[in-house]
Amino acid sequence: MSEKYKVRDQDQLHFITFAVSDWLDLFTRKEYRDILVESLQYCQQNKGLELYAWVIMTNHIHLIGRAAQDHKLQDIIRDFKKYTSVMVCRAIEANQKESRRTWLLWLLARAARQSKKHQKYKLWQNQYHPIELNTNKKMEQRLAYLHKNPVKAGWVEVPEDYLYSSARNYAGKKGLLDIMFIE
Repeated sequence: MSEKYKVRDQDQLHFITFAVSDWLDLFTRKEYRDILVESLQYCQQNKGLELYAWVIMTNHIHLIGRAAQDHKLQDIIRDFKKYTSVMVCRAIEANQKESRRTWLLWLLARAARQSKKHQKYKLWQNQYHPIELNTNKKMEQRLAYLHKNPVKAGWVEVPEDYLYSSARNYAGKKGLLDIMFIE
């Protein structure tokens, strides 16, 4: 990871983005998105992830979060990416109804061949981009940007209508994940 993108202050909120290899539109399927949601929930309950906002797009994820005391955000993200990589690739392999299965697995295998760390498939790009949210302005900008992503993509008219986002929580609706609120 470059010097520009490092978690320096574990107590600070961070805006985090990580993307699928080659920016593949992988998370168009509910079953793959659900693997990410379940893993985020596990990280909240067992790994010390304090989640304030999130959205799953077709080829990337945005989070606003930090690590609870005695945890490190980079370790949580590393474990999340490693686990979801294995589980999503297994789900693709097992999904006989996946019309893009052969193509997706070929692309993920090609990405792995270009990497020294990966043996079979490479789901995620190596880096992720933790941006420290050390001012209210940065927090407000990133929260709005994150929640407006599905609107900008043309999937919904208002952010809270997108199920795979914390915008529902911020609008007072039940979301898929419990979050902490930015105040």
